[in-house]
Amino acid sequence: MYQIKTYNVISNVGLAVFEKDKYEINGVTEPDALLIRSQNLHRGVLPVSLLAIGRAGAGVNNIPLDKASENGVVVFNSPGANSNAVKELIVAVLIMAARPIIPAIGWVNTLNSGEDADVTLQAESGKNHFRGTELAGKTLGVIGLGAVGSKVADTAKQLGMKVIGYDPNISVEHAWKVSNDIPRAGSISEVLKDSDYVTIHIPYTEKNKDLISAKELLTMKKGAVLLNYSRDGIVEEAPVLSALESGQISQYWTDFASDELVTHENVMVTPHLGGTTEEAEDNCAEMVANTLCKYLETGEIEHSVNFPSVYMPFNSPYRLTLLHQNVPSMVSKIATVLAELNINIANMINSSKGDYAYTMIDVDEMDTKLYDEFEQKCLDIDAIIRVRGLKNPQID
Repeated sequence: MYQIKTYNVISNVGLAVFEKDKYEINGVTEPDALLIRSQNLHRGVLPVSLLAIGRAGAGVNNIPLDKASENGVVVFNSPGANSNAVKELIVAVLIMAARPIIPAIGWVNTLNSGEDADVTLQAESGKNHFRGTELAGKTLGVIGLGAVGSKVADTAKQLGMKVIGYDPNISVEHAWKVSNDIPRAGSISEVLKDSDYVTIHIPYTEKNKDLISAKELLTMKKGAVLLNYSRDGIVEEAPVLSALESGQISQYWTDFASDELVTHENVMVTPHLGGTTEEAEDNCAEMVANTLCKYLETGEIEHSVNFPSVYMPFNSPYRLTLLHQNVPSMVSKIATVLAELNINIANMINSSKGDYAYTMIDVDEMDTKLYDEFEQKCLDIDAIIRVRGLKNPQID
């Protein structure tokens, strides 16, 4: 029985994926997999027993990816599962940035009421103090056209906005989802100089750290509005505050709080609401639970951030999987071990991602003694990190 340890509140829809006759939730201290949301795993030690980590969300900056890879722990996320929730929040923010709804409501709540007060007249008389603008006809710059950015771009287009997108790393899958009517910029500066609103939807990486800083802010259209509902650290705070003071930008909306931001009148901070809807939490938990089950039961990898995606029909009685460094001659070395043990290969696949690779081998015959020999011989090869043997549950 596989052991799953959860952190944070995980949707029951996701937990229901784990069949009770195959999985136990939070039953032991040596889990096969962790299922988390915001839990910071940088502070602890990964259990030796750990095979996989599932993050019910897209970002994985709370997971020590280097350590996980070195230990042969496959890390999964749930890309796109909360994209509609984030898109809808961005639309709401754009509307609130254009129309001062929040201060208007706050002002109405301060009006005098009572028998001698005409609240209706008071409210009507003050409405001109909260005159806004319309989104239709304005230009939205979208940096990052992945699962969220592509939806934001298309929805903004439907609202009558002009949209310009930028994403040098867009996948073919997401490129197909972006309307042909949306022009693609060749650089970030091209997006910034023409946009009334700029929204960011890219992952946090060392390359993307402080992607929007003083230089980029000076490129922005005077009085533009900046949104960061992607990841903390992509927008540098100090230059943003300076740009607000000088009037270079008029508003900054973000999902990431700090002491400096929450006290500024032209900064609107939401409490990390991006994917916080019932539907998004269900979708994320269900997606990552399914990928964990698939990996634990069949060895197949899908939606991993540190190892390659690998799929191979499981038609043979036994499967051998090997996580290893992406170095030359690994397949031949593994094949040599199989030949030495007189194990015939029924099917085989190898794929790599960055510094790591994954090999799956299906065989027709295997017993405990033979597998133990195979595992030991493979682990004696320096570049091999982890070896697993799986029995096909569909074949007796």
